[in-house]
Amino acid sequence: MPEPTSLIALLEDDPAQSAWMQQTLSSAGYACQAFDEGSALLAALRTRKPFALLLLDWELPGINGMEVLRWVRANHSDTLPIIFVTNRTLESDLIEGLNAGADDYIGKPCRPGELLARIGAQMRRHQPSANPDENFTLGDFTIDRGRRQIRLREEPIPLTPKEFDLAALFLRHPWRLFSRDDLSALVWNREIPSSSRTLDTHLSNIRKKLRIGPSTGTLLSASYALGYRLELLPPSTQASPL
Repeated sequence: MPEPTSLIALLEDDPAQSAWMQQTLSSAGYACQAFDEGSALLAALRTRKPFALLLLDWELPGINGMEVLRWVRANHSDTLPIIFVTNRTLESDLIEGLNAGADDYIGKPCRPGELLARIGAQMRRHQPSANPDENFTLGDFTIDRGRRQIRLREEPIPLTPKEFDLAALFLRHPWRLFSRDDLSALVWNREIPSSSRTLDTHLSNIRKKLRIGPSTGTLLSASYALGYRLELLPPSTQASPL
């Protein structure tokens, strides 16, 4: 259950959509303050109200979500997580939003489970971990940092050192979008030329070895322009394990 201080600001001018999102957040234990104008949200932000996360629609009359995003990144905080929830879903829109400083991007209509999962992922990402080397689980996966081992339903998966580092990074941060440069720096500690197949080979290997797909409730989505993200599939789309 989220902490009581997990106050989320919602910028959405459609009354029905706003009410649905507020209900979804409330049912998950989040406090939510809704705004139907960008100027009203900016006024609250100028008072340094302690929002834990912003959910922004893009297209609004007056000050729109993109303008709010740019103001926050220029004047408020680089660490406040911001997620676009919008009808603008062209790849060019995603690129513009992420380059402007958004942490994630959800196209409408969004599913409640996915919305809450992405909010949770951003909350965890922006909270310092007490011990980044501790073991953790995600669904059917158990990640043992000490042994540098990943188990799928208690079955150890044979991985090379870099495959382990790459897989553990995705499993630690589901829904987080990693660019190729991010993965190169975090896993290899160096730049990998775009012409190299090193990253692609490792991604292919962990997809096969970890059985990424409906049977494990996961999807490793890829966009060459944006990057890579481990998504968690809703239960209705998951296949029974063999």
